Amino acid sequence: MGHRALVAYDRPDGSYNLHYSHWGACNLRLKHDITPETPFGGDRPAETHQLLCRTLRTSTDEQAISQYVREANLLASEVNHDPMAIGLTKDEIVTEYLDFLHHEALFVVAQDFEVMAYRTHWLGLTYDCETVTDAPTVGNGAIRTVRWVDGKPVGDGAAQGEFRALKDIVGDMVDRGVFTPDEAQQYLQRKLSELVPDRADLLIRTADRRTMPSRP
Repeated sequence: MGHRALVAYDRPDGSYNLHYSHWGACNLRLKHDITPETPFGGDRPAETHQLLCRTLRTSTDEQAISQYVREANLLASEVNHDPMAIGLTKDEIVTEYLDFLHHEALFVVAQDFEVMAYRTHWLGLTYDCETVTDAPTVGNGAIRTVRWVDGKPVGDGAAQGEFRALKDIVGDMVDRGVFTPDEAQQYLQRKLSELVPDRADLLIRTADRRTMPSRP
C-alpha cells in the first residue's frame, strides 16, 4: 500500500511545485532524506537530480518539464521527479491536492532545503460510524507539524493514535444521536485543536472550504 506523501518545493516567487512520494511518509523519512545533495531523497547524491531540482524551481511550462524528465537519465529516487503541478499556493495544495485519507504526510521544502514535515488527519467519519456513509477526502482534514528531538519525531505515533481514538468516540456519539454530523465535525475540530500542543502549527481545512488559521 505504501506510505504516501506529497512534497512541496518552494519556488523563488513563493509558490510551490508539488511532487508525489509513495513511501516518503514512512517514519517521516523525507524530513532527513531530502538535502541539497539529494533533493528527491535517497542516499546517492546525483548531479542530474540537483540540476533538475534547480530547473524545476524556475520553470513554468509543465509539458516541457515532463518531456525533460522523460528524456533525462535519472536515478530512481524516493520522490517522483515529474511534478504533479507547478506554481501552486500552499492553500491550493491543502485544498485541492492533499488527500487526507491516503496521504499520510506533507513535506514543505524551503529554498535552503530546510524541510518542514506535517502529519495529516482526515476529518471524515465514514469508517467510524454507521450514520455517515460518505465524506470527501481531499480538502477535508488537518495538517500539523511534528516535534523533533535528536532527529526523531517525538510523540508522532501517540498523536496519531489519540486522533483515531477521538474519531472513534465521536463516530459512536453520532450513531447514538448525541451529535448530528455537522455538530460532530465542529466538536472534532475543537478537540483536535485542544489535543495539538501550542508549539505545533495546525491548519484545519473543512469540506465546506472554511479554514481554521495556522497556530504558531
